[in-house]
Amino acid sequence: MKHLPKHLRPKWRYVAVALETDPDESFSRGAFQRELWYATQNLLGDAGSADADGTVVRFQFRNGDGSAVVRARRGEVEAIRAALACVESVDDATVAVGIEGVSGTIRACEEKFIPAATERPDRREVAFAGERRSGIARGDRVAVDVDGDRTYATSEDVE
Repeated sequence: MKHLPKHLRPKWRYVAVALETDPDESFSRGAFQRELWYATQNLLGDAGSADADGTVVRFQFRNGDGSAVVRARRGEVEAIRAALACVESVDDATVAVGIEGVSGTIRACEEKFIPAATERPDRREVAFAGERRSGIARGDRVAVDVDGDRTYATSEDVE
């Protein structure tokens, strides 16, 4: 089968996505892809989700921190951004999704917007709300165990 001429091929944009969840949680590329497709279909409908595409072409996730590159058809980037905003959990793990930027190639997207390595979490005792508690620090973010629940703070909130 012959390739389509360049002017007839679909034109793509690539969206860099930052993912963050509890340091103890983990999920796969397939699970994130499934949640993104569900969100896209629920938001845009069948025809709209097919037009937007939303395929995860690159994915890395470790220690509750990661990134992805999501493919969008040119002209449908805003629809994919809206669908990404609708993703709130993956495999029962609450996840924060942030858009880092948009690029015309995968390589440029990775070079501009995706960090080389994720920060390694450090479990330690922290002073929070006047008491010593167990916490997991990742950069300037700290997840503190408070009465069986997890509370999130910055390094300025804890000692």
